[in-house]
Amino acid sequence: MPVIVYESVSLDFTLIFILVFVYLLAQYTYRDRDIRAYMKKFLDKAKSHFGDDGYKSQGGAFPGQQPQQQVPMQDGPSTLQPPTAAEVFRYRYHHGCNLGSVFILEKWLTGCMFHDKTDGSAELAAVERWVKEEGLDRTRERFEKHWQEYVSDADLDWLRDQGKCTTVRLPIGYFTLGPPYCEDTPFKRVSGVYQNAWAAVQQLVQRCHQRGIGVLIDLHGLPGGANAQEHSGTNSGKAELWTSRGSRDLATRCLCFIAQQASRMENIAGIQIVNEAEHNAKGMYDWYDHVLAETAKIDVTMPIYISDAWDLGAAASWSQGRNRASVNTNPVVVDTHLYWCFGDDDKRKSPQDICHEVGGKFSALDGKDGDVVTRGAAQAVVGEYSCVLAEESWAKGGGASKEDMVREFGNAQSQTFQQRAGGSFFWTYRKHPPFPQEPPQTLTQCIIGMDWMPGGEWGLKQMTDQHSILPPSSLSLSTAEIEQRTEHARSQQEGKKNETFGAHTNYWDSNHPGTYEHHRFSQGWDLGFEDAAAFFRYRSSSGGAAGADRIGMLEIWLLKRLRASGQGGKFVWEWEQGFRQGVRDFYGSVGL
Repeated sequence: MPVIVYESVSLDFTLIFILVFVYLLAQYTYRDRDIRAYMKKFLDKAKSHFGDDGYKSQGGAFPGQQPQQQVPMQDGPSTLQPPTAAEVFRYRYHHGCNLGSVFILEKWLTGCMFHDKTDGSAELAAVERWVKEEGLDRTRERFEKHWQEYVSDADLDWLRDQGKCTTVRLPIGYFTLGPPYCEDTPFKRVSGVYQNAWAAVQQLVQRCHQRGIGVLIDLHGLPGGANAQEHSGTNSGKAELWTSRGSRDLATRCLCFIAQQASRMENIAGIQIVNEAEHNAKGMYDWYDHVLAETAKIDVTMPIYISDAWDLGAAASWSQGRNRASVNTNPVVVDTHLYWCFGDDDKRKSPQDICHEVGGKFSALDGKDGDVVTRGAAQAVVGEYSCVLAEESWAKGGGASKEDMVREFGNAQSQTFQQRAGGSFFWTYRKHPPFPQEPPQTLTQCIIGMDWMPGGEWGLKQMTDQHSILPPSSLSLSTAEIEQRTEHARSQQEGKKNETFGAHTNYWDSNHPGTYEHHRFSQGWDLGFEDAAAFFRYRSSSGGAAGADRIGMLEIWLLKRLRASGQGGKFVWEWEQGFRQGVRDFYGSVGL
C-alpha cells in the first residue's frame, strides 16, 4: 500500500506541474505578438491539411505554394493514341457563351418567367409563386416548355454559323437534377416541378452535339449557395455552402451524378463544380480536393472546372499541385470572371483605361504556365465576361462614339483571352427588355417578347454583329482552305523540324555543354505537330464542316500527352519544349 500511495502522489504532482507549465506558456504566448503569430500560422497550416470540416487535403500544396513537379525516373510504356472526338471537345479553344436563365432563372434576363406577384428575383421565388397561382402540374408544364423552347434550333444554328461558337456554358442548379436532390432543401415543396429537368438538360446537350457544339455543365446553383447572389437559386443573401457540411455533401452527390451521366456524353467539355465561390470561402480548397477524389473514381478523364473565388493567382497555384504528371486525378481548370461595370474603382476609369487594363488581367499566370514538367499545369478560362461598362465610364470616353468604344473594348478582350486563356464564355447569349407589369401568360407570348433579343453589351448576337467580339480566325476557314493550309504545313514539316531541332541542340550544347537527351525534343516535336494538325482538321475530316479548331487548353492537354507518352527521367523537359515548339510550328505553317 505505501508504494501505491507514493505513486499516486507522484502522478498528482506531475499533473499539477504540467498544468502550471501550460498555464505559464499560454500567458507568455498571449503576451508575445511574434509567438502568437507563429502559433496561428502553424495551426492554420494544420487546419488546411486536415480541413475544419474533416476533409483531408489531397495535394500537399497550400494555395500560393509552388508545387514540386515529379516525373517518373525511367521511361514507361506509351499509350498514345490520336486525339478522339471527345478530347477535341474538351481541349480545343472554347469560343462560346453562357446559356443563362434556362435552367436557373434570373429575373433581369427572363422576366416572363416571373409572375407579377413574385416576391424575389431568383428561381425559388418564381417557382413558388407559379405553384401558388396555378398549381404544381401547370407550373411543371410551364417550366418544361421554357426548358425545351427557350433555346431554339435557330438559336443553336446561329451560335454555330454566325457566332462561330465551339462550346456553350450551361448553368444549372442542384434542383435541376430532380426531386431526390431537393430533399431537406428550400426546393423540397416544389421539387415535383423538376422531375423531368435533367432529361431536358440531356436533350439540349444532344441538340448541341448534333451541331458540333460542346457543353460545359456549370453547377451554378449549389445547396446553401456558394455566394450570396440570386443566381445561386434563392434570395437568401447567404453563402451557406461553406458553413454547412450537409450542403457540401449534397453538392458532392450532385456532382457525382453529373459525372456519371456526362461520361456517356461525347460533347461534354467539362464539369464546373461551383460558380463564383465567395472570396476566401472557408474550407473551399479542402472541398475541391474532396470532389476531385470522388470524380476520379467515376471518370478521371473529365476536366473539372473550379471557381477562382476572385483570386486567380491563388487558384492557379493550387491547381498546379493537382495538375502534375505524378498525380492521377481529373485535369483541373480555373474559371475566372472578368467584369468592369460593377466596382466603384472601375466607374472612375475611362473606356480607354479599361481597354489597356485588359491585357494585364492574366499576369497572375506569369511564371505559372508554360512549364508543366517543373511547375505543373496552370490552365484558366474566362467563364463570364461582357462588353458592359458603367455609364460613368462611357461618359469619360473623350468624345468617341459609344459603338467605337464598345468595339475597342470587345476586341481587346477577344485578343487577350485567345492569347492567354483556354477559352472564354460571353455572358450571355441573350438579354431581353423588361416586360409590362402583367407578364405574358403563355410561352408563345414570352418568345415574341424575346424576339427583341440583341441584348446590347450583354448580348453575344449584337456584339458579334458589331464585330466587338471576335472569334478565332481559324473558325471562319472553309474546308478547302483547311485542306490547302494543312497540305502546305505538311510540305514544310521536315524542314521546320530540322530547323528547330538544330536551334535547340545548338543552344544547349554551345551555351551549357553537358550530357543531354535531345532525341526527346524530337519526339515531343513530332507529337505536338501531329496533335495540332489533328485538332485543325477535326471538323473537315469527320464530316466536312467548315472551321478549324486549335488546341486551346494547351497546358492540360500537354500534361495529358506527357502522362500517356511514357516519358521519364531528368530530361523530360526537352520533350515538353519539343512538344510546344511542334504546336507553334504547325500553327505558323497554317498562318495562325
